Amino acid sequence: MTAIFQWNIATHMKTTIEIADNLLIRARNRAREQRTTLRSLVEQGLAAILDEPVRRVGVKPVTFKGNGLSPEFEGASWEKIRDTIHP
Repeated sequence: MTAIFQWNIATHMKTTIEIADNLLIRARNRAREQRTTLRSLVEQGLAAILDEPVRRVGVKPVTFKGNGLSPEFEGASWEKIRDTIHP
């Protein structure tokens, strides 16, 4: 699906993607309406997204006053902390 331009010759790589059933049905219908291929529709959509400027959202870090981690988590791995939060 990806065109690689080398010496002004477009080549294509074959790839597999998983698409939600309802989205694939809509895409196939749109391709049929436009008398084009699903491949072309996917390439056009990817090109449109990739040509848009990247939107950067400013996120301020969240900090709290305190003394760091509680004693039970001092030196603990991220996995232990994560598993405690999300059992």
